[in-house]
Amino acid sequence: MPSALITGITGQDGQYLAEFLHSMDYDVYGMIKGQQNPRAEIIKTEMPYVELVSGDLQDLSSLIAVLEYTQPDEVYNLGAISFVALSFKQAELTANVTGLGVLRMLEAIKLVGGADNPIRFYQASSSEMFGKVRETPQNEDTPFYPRSPYGTAKVFGHHTTVNYRESYGLYACSGILFNHESPRRGIEFVTRKVTNAVARIKLGMQHELVLGDLSPKRDWGYAGDYVKAMWAMLQQDEPQDFVIATGRTHSVETMVELAFKAVGIDNWRDYIRQDERFMRPAEVDLLVGDCSKAKEILGWEPEVDFEQLIAMMVENDMALESAKAGRQP
Repeated sequence: MPSALITGITGQDGQYLAEFLHSMDYDVYGMIKGQQNPRAEIIKTEMPYVELVSGDLQDLSSLIAVLEYTQPDEVYNLGAISFVALSFKQAELTANVTGLGVLRMLEAIKLVGGADNPIRFYQASSSEMFGKVRETPQNEDTPFYPRSPYGTAKVFGHHTTVNYRESYGLYACSGILFNHESPRRGIEFVTRKVTNAVARIKLGMQHELVLGDLSPKRDWGYAGDYVKAMWAMLQQDEPQDFVIATGRTHSVETMVELAFKAVGIDNWRDYIRQDERFMRPAEVDLLVGDCSKAKEILGWEPEVDFEQLIAMMVENDMALESAKAGRQP
């Protein structure tokens, strides 16, 4: 039975990946920082097949200990300070975890693994690395121009993965994933902020939705689809990097309109208020990916489209908020 270690197990990708690997008969280990992680209870309750182990991407010795204990065939490094807006306020922490954390994990794999104990490594790279894009759509050869501390940290992690692959012969690859969402997305991210607010407005629990810039466009997909691409990358004969995206782009404004439409509200603009506090110091205006390589080599394609995704998230938030209020959605 193959085994896998997932960092960032409590995030949306970690949860979907754990479910998928379990369905493929993997032994699944999830790394959490500290024994009092408040989100660990979700994993223990909903995914009892995941064995949680304590480790920290800021501590090389703990990563070595985790690898020696779990002896994984595959490592999926999904752990990061992943909220772009927060990275502007905590740039050093973002660089340490999201950037240097990749180097530490690769170094641990180099020390613990080897020819007799090969460990395949997946790095969660990001479309935010493209930032101020040099070409549209973006593919594996598009130059990077990050526009946030998060983006620059991801670029460091990406290039470090390439360096360890080429310098030490590690099976190490990166998935350059464009925005992917789900009902499990954290409430601080704009998609979930919108769908949750729309549900609360429909239920009469909230009166307005406060947002920043509505014009940026993103290539949004479903996280449950994207974790399958992560796994497929580690099943190839040779490690390669892949862009994972839908190839379709939508503005924040369109996303908001669709969310309100899902609950039957047409005059959605009446509920929107824009606030400069939610504007980024440096915005990324347009991201759209070309996943032709993934389609050709991995045989991967997205299954859930954008409209289905937003409707799914709104429906989930309607159920959650109705349950809080003690009423039927």
